[in-house]
Amino acid sequence: MKEYKLKTNNHYVRYHDFPGEAAPILFLHGLGCAGSFDFPQVAAQPELSGHRRILVDMLGAGFSDKPADFLYDVNSHAEYLLELITSLELHDFILFGHSFGGAVALSLADKCRDRLRSVILSEANLDNGGGFVSRVIADYNETDFVEYGFDEVISKNRRAADKLWAASLSVWSPLAAHRVSKSLVEGQSPSWRDIFYSLTCSKTFIFGERSLPDPDVQELSGRDIHIEIVKQAGHSMAWENPQGLAAAIKSGIANSQPKTI
Repeated sequence: MKEYKLKTNNHYVRYHDFPGEAAPILFLHGLGCAGSFDFPQVAAQPELSGHRRILVDMLGAGFSDKPADFLYDVNSHAEYLLELITSLELHDFILFGHSFGGAVALSLADKCRDRLRSVILSEANLDNGGGFVSRVIADYNETDFVEYGFDEVISKNRRAADKLWAASLSVWSPLAAHRVSKSLVEGQSPSWRDIFYSLTCSKTFIFGERSLPDPDVQELSGRDIHIEIVKQAGHSMAWENPQGLAAAIKSGIANSQPKTI
């Protein structure tokens, strides 16, 4: 694992950086998850092994710092990730984001359009209102969630057999989990959906088969966005079918063209 000290606030972001000669892929994880937890099996699949693969633990998650003085909203994550990709000299790269990480990916994409070969999202947050888990967390006030709500959510998910996600969430900053959730519920302007539609690079949206039907299959495909479906998987497709997710990402990459410089 590598680390980068942010110039803006001196916090450390930690990440895996696996070598490859093909276009770099930056992986951004979902709420309660971590790049180091979710994506190693995906990145190790033969479909992606030729690419440089950068698996980030965002601030507040995994092995990265968990500062108490950080906003943790979607745009704030995108701002320091822009600094990270600049330090890594990423150009003509593929940006992959899952769920909350998809919203961050879109906010980041809006800041580095000229560097992108492709944006590939899996069941990303495109609109305000959040998802089931983010709404549950955001319904607490911040103080209550930090004091006892965080432990309640972990305990409930352990009992509901979501043990992997509960384990990953348990190493998050409770403050980060709450502020991320509030940001997803509140949304932003322009919306993540509007940013997605406005991007001129290649675009792919991935669904898990068990998440269907979903009206966005027709809506997004009508916007010239490539659709992929991962068999035998739902929202947690990186865990449920890592080979299928890797193949879907590879298909999205195949739809893209290298940027001319």
